[in-house]
Amino acid sequence: MSRVQLALSVADLDRAVDFYSKLFATTPAKRRPGYANFAIGEPPLKLVLIEDHDRRPGTLDHLGVEVESTEEVAGARARLAEQGLPTAVEEHTACCYALQDKVWVRAPGGERWEIYTVLYDLDTPGCCTTGPEPEGSAARASSCR
Repeated sequence: MSRVQLALSVADLDRAVDFYSKLFATTPAKRRPGYANFAIGEPPLKLVLIEDHDRRPGTLDHLGVEVESTEEVAGARARLAEQGLPTAVEEHTACCYALQDKVWVRAPGGERWEIYTVLYDLDTPGCCTTGPEPEGSAARASSCR
C-alpha cells in the first residue's frame, strides 16, 4: 500500500497533535521531540508535523508518497527519469527518526516531493534535508533538524 505524505511546519506540536488526533480520530504513529507523524488509514495519508518556531504555522514543508520497498523507490526514480524529470536520490538516510531510501523531485511551483520507504525506526532524528536539488537545478536547500 502506498499513501500520500503531507509534512507541515507547526509552532506548537502539542496543540497540533491534539487537533489532528481529533480530526482524523487517531493518535500519532510516532512522537518524538519536535516531531510527530500519523499513519492514517482513511483517507490513506502520512501526516508529518515538524515543530519549527521560525516558520509560519501551517507552512508546507514538503510532500511525499510513502511506498513499501526500496524497489518501489528505484522504480519511481526510473519512471521519473524516463519522463525527463531531474531527480535526487538519498539511500540509507537517517531522517525523521527513521532510516529511509528516497528519491526527490521538484514540481514547477517549487514544491518538494519525495517518494520514500522507511527501512526501520531510529531513536534519533537524523539529519533531515529539505531534499537535495535534482540534477540540473541551480538552487540547493538542505538543513539538519
